[in-house]
Amino acid sequence: MTEAYIYDAIRTPRGKGKKAGALYEVKPIDLLRVVLDTLQSRHDLPTGKIDDLIIGCVTSVGEQGGNLARTGALYANWHDSVPGMQINRFCASGLEAVNLAAMKIRSGWEQLIVAGGVESMSRTPMGSDLGPLIYDPIVSSKIGYVPQGIGADLIATREGFTRKRLDEFALASQEKAHKAIESGFFDQSIIPVQDFNGMPILSKDEQVRPNTTMDILANLPISFAEMGKNGYDDVVQMHYPAIEKVHHLHTAGNSASPADGAALVLIGGKEIGKALGLKPRAKIKMVANASVNATIVLEGTIPATTKALKQAKMKAKDIDLWEMNEAFAAPVLKFQRDFNIPMDKLNVNGGSIAYGQPLGATGAMLLGMLIDELERQDLHTGLVSMCMGGGMGVSTIIERC
Repeated sequence: MTEAYIYDAIRTPRGKGKKAGALYEVKPIDLLRVVLDTLQSRHDLPTGKIDDLIIGCVTSVGEQGGNLARTGALYANWHDSVPGMQINRFCASGLEAVNLAAMKIRSGWEQLIVAGGVESMSRTPMGSDLGPLIYDPIVSSKIGYVPQGIGADLIATREGFTRKRLDEFALASQEKAHKAIESGFFDQSIIPVQDFNGMPILSKDEQVRPNTTMDILANLPISFAEMGKNGYDDVVQMHYPAIEKVHHLHTAGNSASPADGAALVLIGGKEIGKALGLKPRAKIKMVANASVNATIVLEGTIPATTKALKQAKMKAKDIDLWEMNEAFAAPVLKFQRDFNIPMDKLNVNGGSIAYGQPLGATGAMLLGMLIDELERQDLHTGLVSMCMGGGMGVSTIIERC
C-alpha cells in the first residue's frame, strides 16, 4: 500500500472571531486564497498535478457555502483540472480533510492532494446554519443533545475536576502559547494576511493573553449555568441519573474562543514527491473515527484514539507528543488521565484555550503545529485528536520522515 506523506503544512494566524478581530475584514474565500497562493509559490507546484482539494468548513452558509474548495482553486488561479470538495465533520473538519486525503493517497488511486480548512467565525458565527441537531427541539430531545459547554461541565462533574484545576490548565495554555510565539516556533508555518494593497493585516496569533493570572481566571463568571437551568441539566440527569447535580465550572477563560483562520496540508505519495522535488516531513500512519452519545458529547476522542492506537499496533507510551484540541479544559484533562499522558508531552505550545478555535481549520492547524514541534525537539511520533458536536472523535497518528 502506498504511504501518505506530508510535504508541508501552513496556516494563517488565528484572529479573534469577532467583529473587532483583525481578520473580520477578510472574507473566508480570501483567507483560503492566502494559503493556496503561498503553498503553490513556496514549492513552485504545478497545480495541474493536484488530484483534489479537500477543505473543511463547519458553518457552510453564505460566504462559507457553495463549495469553497472548488471556488478557492479557481479564485487562486490553480489549474482548471483541480476539483474541490467541502466537508463538515464539525470541529474536526480540517483534520478529517487530511485523513480523507491520506486514505485516497494510500489507495493508490490519487497521487497528490491538498487538504485543510477555513472558518471565519467573525463573519459567519457558529450556528448560522440552523441545523436540526441544535435547533429542532424534537430531534435534539430525542437524541439527548446538550450544548458542548454543558457536556464539558458534565465531564468535569463526573471526573471530579475542580474550577481551580480547570483554570490551572487554562493558565498553562496561555503561558505555553505566549512562549511559543515569542520564541518564533511557528515562524516557518504562519503565513501573514495582507490586504489587496499588500498592507499587513495580521502576522501573529491575535487572541493569546500573556497577562492572564489565576486571579483573573477565578473572577470570570460561569458560562453555562443558565443554559443548564433552562432544561439541559434535566437532560443530563435523564441520561446520567447517578449525577445528582451538574457542577458548572467552565468559563470564557478555560474554554476556547471563536476564531478566524485557514490552514493547508500538502499530502502525496512517494513517487510524485520525488518527481516534484518535494521533501517529506512526516507520514500519516493511522487515522480513526469513533463516537460516544450526544450528552457526554466531548469524550469521542477516547474511543477514536484507542481505535487508532490498536489499529497501528501501538500503545500510548509509543507517542512522543500529543495534541488534543482544547475546546474546553475538562475533556483534555479527561483525555490526559485516561491515556496517562505526561503533561510535558501534551499540547506543549498551548492550545485553543489560548489561540481560539477557527472550527473547520483547527485540525489542520494542530497537525502542522505537531509536525513543527516534532522537528524542533527531534522526536518521531505524534498524535492529534479532536472532540466535536454529536459525540464524535477523530484521531490521527503521524511519524516523522
